Amino acid sequence: MNTKFNRRELLTALSSLGVLGTLPAAVTAGDVLPQRAIPGRRETLPIVGLGSTKPVRFIREAGTAPVESVIRKLISYGGSVVDTSPRPAELDARFGQVLQQSEFRDALFIATKITVFGKEQGIAQIEQTQRLFGRDPLDLLQISSLTDLETHWPTLRAWKEAGRVRYIGVTVAHERFYQRLEAFMKREAPDFVQLNYSVMEYSAEERLLPLAADLGIAILVNGPFMNGEFFAHVGGHELPDWSAEFDCESWAQYSLKYILAHPAVTCVLTETTKAQHMEDNARAGLGRLPDDAMKRRMRDYTSGF
Repeated sequence: MNTKFNRRELLTALSSLGVLGTLPAAVTAGDVLPQRAIPGRRETLPIVGLGSTKPVRFIREAGTAPVESVIRKLISYGGSVVDTSPRPAELDARFGQVLQQSEFRDALFIATKITVFGKEQGIAQIEQTQRLFGRDPLDLLQISSLTDLETHWPTLRAWKEAGRVRYIGVTVAHERFYQRLEAFMKREAPDFVQLNYSVMEYSAEERLLPLAADLGIAILVNGPFMNGEFFAHVGGHELPDWSAEFDCESWAQYSLKYILAHPAVTCVLTETTKAQHMEDNARAGLGRLPDDAMKRRMRDYTSGF
């Protein structure tokens, strides 16, 4: 019997036993991210994760220390989900060295992607990622932006059946893909769908999020800050006093809590190169979340910015 626990499993087990209060202040029940189930599975994921595009690109300029500190901060809150996408091999090799460090290797759920056209090119790309990251099997393999979908989806299904990947899915980051995504979800019912969603981009609420809930599809959310545009909109505006009613401490948490209030969302991915920002993002998963009436108020408040 395998009795090895990773950090995520340990924190969950200790929380259920009510013994977290005996641990140091940095690891307390109030500081551990809630988890949500992957639909139809016994596995759960922490509700805040890391989108690693910016941190990986930053390796070229600043080395691996910043991304290590960001991941370490995420893990300190019981987080585990790191979403990535193939980058130049020299960057992915260095990022892979980070992911394989003993403090990270067993604590992380790694989601990666195919971004190229062509069956053989897709297989070569993901085999390179698997080799550089040292992940066998992969946790989650996704087709980025529905790229060459009909070619790659049979490959993903075959890899899952062969045990080379645990979960498979697709990603989009713009509303122009929603119609194709909806048709694909109804036809194939992937394990995961990743899509853009925020307090200022909320059309996914109309059809896609309810559909995912009906079909039992896990949802990863990208673009919670609209690639930084959200902060440009809210900059210079005061965080409303009533945001304290759902334990909101910053504008970042304002959007993240809006997203997490939707029950179909499994995990929201945040991007940063700074540990203090990762901490702010992680804390959005703690405390109260807005109800539907409050979410309408939140949308109305930011719509005029």
